[in-house]
Amino acid sequence: MKKTILGTRENNMTIVGAGRGLDDYRRSARWKLLEYLFWCLPIAAYFALPTNYLLLTQIMVTALFALSLDLVFGYAGIISLGHAAFFGLGAYIAGLLGTLALGYPVLGLLAAFVAAGLLGFLSSFLLLRGGELTRLMLTLGVALMLYELANKFSGVTGGTDGLLGIEMRPILGLFEFDFFGRVGYIYATLVLFVLFWFARRLVYSPFGQSLRGIRQNAFRMPALGVAVNRRLVAAYTIGAAYAGVAGALLAQTFQFVSLDVLSFERSADILVILIIGGAGHLYGGLIGALIFVTLKYFLADMNPQYWLFWVGLILVLLVFFARGGVMGTAQTWVRAARHRARVRHNRGAP
Repeated sequence: MKKTILGTRENNMTIVGAGRGLDDYRRSARWKLLEYLFWCLPIAAYFALPTNYLLLTQIMVTALFALSLDLVFGYAGIISLGHAAFFGLGAYIAGLLGTLALGYPVLGLLAAFVAAGLLGFLSSFLLLRGGELTRLMLTLGVALMLYELANKFSGVTGGTDGLLGIEMRPILGLFEFDFFGRVGYIYATLVLFVLFWFARRLVYSPFGQSLRGIRQNAFRMPALGVAVNRRLVAAYTIGAAYAGVAGALLAQTFQFVSLDVLSFERSADILVILIIGGAGHLYGGLIGALIFVTLKYFLADMNPQYWLFWVGLILVLLVFFARGGVMGTAQTWVRAARHRARVRHNRGAP
């Protein structure tokens, strides 16, 4: 009888603990006040910086590109030095459609999403064959091959001269791209927000939580019934598709595509951006893009030859003082402040 009662109590405690964990999970998935305030910033920038719409658009495009890498690296744990392959493919797909009188913005986004996602799906199976160093080399190899193909078929891509003659139709047949970039900025912001919303839903879903578990310990997840390889393939495919959309946005808003979209430097830059903002936080890539693009704009204007020195200095300082990036460091400070407040409350201190 005692054993039965004891077993019942243990089961009840387990159920209660699981319920609390589910409540905590649901609470963390809700939109917070700071998030609403964060998304008010693009609206404020629209009115406060009317002469810098092109710069703001560049920030939005880079933020979406960083978000795509965050899904791959920050959550799935797949480090990549060739993420520009999907970005560049999406840019060329949208750009080529624009040169063929098919420059419908939504069509270009969908075509880039499908093409980059398909390339990500096919190349993802190569990534399952090795460790981190192997994945670095494979992702870099894919990007380099696409770069050389784009350079060789210059009759299609424009080669080193870039893809010219891109003509975009009005968005939904109503809003035409203007010279100052106002419509392009609104368009890029809306696309970023919609895809961010889907990414956020994905991250807080059971699929997203399984990715966190795989990143922490991929060897234990199969014991929980998680198909690790399938999860990694899916995450890599989604991240690649997001990167393709970011590339398409660049081609549509600036109506020009150069070989730079497939370069190693672009892959390295987006990895640096994610490190600055903090990987595995969703908002880390967005904040990193804001910091990096803004610094690049002002520092390159001040000193075009040595602006990378200051970026390197920032990375060194991050390694020493903020290894988790801006978001990781901020969360650490918040947790520490809450812990100190809890300790003072338990001690009865004022």
